Amino acid sequence: MKILSCHITAEFRWAGIELTTSVLLPGDRVMRMPKNKQQQFGNHLACQTLTGLALEHLPDDGSLGRIKRFRKDADIWRPDDTADRIYFLRRGQVVVMTGDSEGSEVIMQVIEKGEPFGELCFCSQEKGLRHTTGRAVTESEALEVRHSDFVSYLQKNTDALMSFTFTFCVRLSEMKLRVGVLAHRGAEERLGRLLLQLAAHPGQQHTEGTNEVPLHINHEGLAKMAAMNRSHVTVTMGKLRKRGLVRYERNRPLVVDVPALTAYLTDS
Repeated sequence: MKILSCHITAEFRWAGIELTTSVLLPGDRVMRMPKNKQQQFGNHLACQTLTGLALEHLPDDGSLGRIKRFRKDADIWRPDDTADRIYFLRRGQVVVMTGDSEGSEVIMQVIEKGEPFGELCFCSQEKGLRHTTGRAVTESEALEVRHSDFVSYLQKNTDALMSFTFTFCVRLSEMKLRVGVLAHRGAEERLGRLLLQLAAHPGQQHTEGTNEVPLHINHEGLAKMAAMNRSHVTVTMGKLRKRGLVRYERNRPLVVDVPALTAYLTDS
């Protein structure tokens, strides 16, 4: 099916950018979104022609940013660090975390290869501080770009500016879903909704011939994402497993039966 057009208007009066950009993408010249990302925007077909800003969209000649390497469990930034740079993950995995009232860590985002992170430096208000922690889950490598240099790059590259706007929209949507997950007080409801959100991520693939989705996350990771303690997660996951909604074994991915879990949470 041919998409006729996608007309997008973006107005910026922040981060040093003061411009209004209007872009018309005709159907025969659109930037097509990979198939594994289309399901996230099923009700917005015109927007399927856009992609978020990724490492592959940036110049690879060393003119923008510098490469930094981080050992496993190293902090990339801390809550009281100045929010003055954005990162693009070249390899490894990174999490962005905050702390709850009891001092426990809560994972807000999991960053995979190619994705930007730390982009909220553009929205920082209170003394320009991070108020979060960025941490390398595994040995990782990232492109670090100063805020001012990145703003200059966006001002000169309309395509990158539009992709960056799209990235903000996707992240905002993900955060709204996460708030919805955390709003559930019941353990099964909260954990179940979190599993469905993780299974719906564009990067996740269904097991061939089934409606099951494998997730590479352990109980400790789920606990940090759901703002629950690990023992509570283990007990709750045991209940979901007995009902046939999830499967997991040591050293193997957690498998979620998406239709069955959705039906259970809807009926409960």
